[in-house]
Amino acid sequence: MRNVYLDYSATTPVKEEVLQEMIPYFTEKFGNPSSLYDKGLESKEAIDTARARIGKLINADPKEIFFTAGGTEADNWAVFGTADKLKEKGNHIITTKIEHHAMLHSCEFLEKQGYEVTYLGIGPDGRISLEELEAAITDKTILISVMMVNNEIGTVQPIKEIAAIAKAHKVLFHTDAVQALGNIPIDVKDLGVDMMSMSSHKIYGPKGEGALYIRKGLRISNYLHGGAQENSRRAGTENLTGIVGFGKAAELADIHFDEHVKHCSELRNYLVERVLNEIPDTHVNGTMDARHPGNANITFKYIEGESILLMLNYLGISVSTGSACSSKSLEPSHVLSALGVPVEMIHGTVRFTVGDFTTKEDIDYVVENLKNIVEKLRMLSPVNAQKGW
Repeated sequence: MRNVYLDYSATTPVKEEVLQEMIPYFTEKFGNPSSLYDKGLESKEAIDTARARIGKLINADPKEIFFTAGGTEADNWAVFGTADKLKEKGNHIITTKIEHHAMLHSCEFLEKQGYEVTYLGIGPDGRISLEELEAAITDKTILISVMMVNNEIGTVQPIKEIAAIAKAHKVLFHTDAVQALGNIPIDVKDLGVDMMSMSSHKIYGPKGEGALYIRKGLRISNYLHGGAQENSRRAGTENLTGIVGFGKAAELADIHFDEHVKHCSELRNYLVERVLNEIPDTHVNGTMDARHPGNANITFKYIEGESILLMLNYLGISVSTGSACSSKSLEPSHVLSALGVPVEMIHGTVRFTVGDFTTKEDIDYVVENLKNIVEKLRMLSPVNAQKGW
């Protein structure tokens, strides 16, 4: 049976070059980076190299890169660190209804502590209104956080414009770039962001490693307390192998960026074209213009997306019905709800995300099986397709 993986936004396989660079740091080069003897200095040098590689990918000074245990910790650090540091200035935060739960749940926690949070809606294209954002800012606003690329519908937000608005009002701006890293051009200096979250396992690096970009000169409160690691900003012995892998993955993402985007966008467009032309009553959620190059979020009317997922899985095909972090939830996608998609259609939605190892033959295999699956499920559906919802 053929195996086809189309859930690259959930996670990516570790590339062979990344793995090979990591292996020595499990065995021979295992020194604690805080130690002053040769093995420790060797490890510290490896971390410095990784920091520089990630900095190059986003045009940041290596000293502005602080390693974390993943994108979730980076998001948490940005919001809690800012809230604590600026608590005397204000207690208002602005974010969106379509953020990752790492941000949404952090904001909900702060609301219980007396903070006020404004959750911006989105338009039919999945993007926020800049006018609505600016109107929401008050003299108590201390942080604006808007995801760069949405993990479900792949929409790219106008980050540079948002950052300019935040700067004009002297408000800190953070963006979750976990899905954006390696998939769209990122220049933190040009964008003007103050903080940016990243994750290794979305760019063919290991899981359990991430980073928070913090603009030089900006000081937020520490999230983890203990030793003096990460320039006394993030305590805990560094995940040496994870950092090395993240650095190598970032280097590869930088070198092969144009090739990666071209490959993914062509296969994604091929998938979308075939599905929309060959399977009736389907549509893509969000705009196709400003979008993650590998993302296709498609609604199949009159059937359950979970049934599609299970039947595809039986054929060796891996897809998602939403973000990986909420795949066990029966609640409709908060992103598609914010987009205005009716609940019954949300439940008939599947997210396909292609990556570097996807082939045209993979797409053909998926579409041919998908056509049969959708036809069978619609024959079993109690809903009369001729009447619509």
